[in-house]
Amino acid sequence: MREDKTKMEEATVQPVAPDEKHKDIARIDQLSKRTHGWYVRVRFLGKTHSKFFSDRKCGGRENSLKTAVEWRNKMEKKLGKVRTNRHMVTVSNSGTGVVGVRLNDKLNRYEVSWVTLQGKQGKTSVSITKHGKKEAFKRACAIRQDREKLRLESGDKA
Repeated sequence: MREDKTKMEEATVQPVAPDEKHKDIARIDQLSKRTHGWYVRVRFLGKTHSKFFSDRKCGGRENSLKTAVEWRNKMEKKLGKVRTNRHMVTVSNSGTGVVGVRLNDKLNRYEVSWVTLQGKQGKTSVSITKHGKKEAFKRACAIRQDREKLRLESGDKA
């Protein structure tokens, strides 16, 4: 009976690379508690959604990984998060409320930062003296949005 069940499980498992890295998914193997599976954590707009997928309950290591990946993708879609393997910052710590845009009062400008296609940090600034505070902020946000869009549209080629 056990042999038949194992053959059935093998037949329904689609090839998955368990050693491959999957964004927001971590492997947990805790021998002392006999816990083996995949832990998924999706963060978006300051909230975290997480779930554990046990190897035993999902029918093995590969099935639990496949289930974890499917859950992550569905959760991201439900939340409206862009599906990418690239790191994305979705919460601003700058005080402006916009990720990658911060006000530098000392130099009287808005500073803009982003990640380039090569994975390096890009930076520029927009003068408040030249454009006025409202227009400078608007321009800074547009620059940030354009650079982020360019990076995400390039896919995972870079």
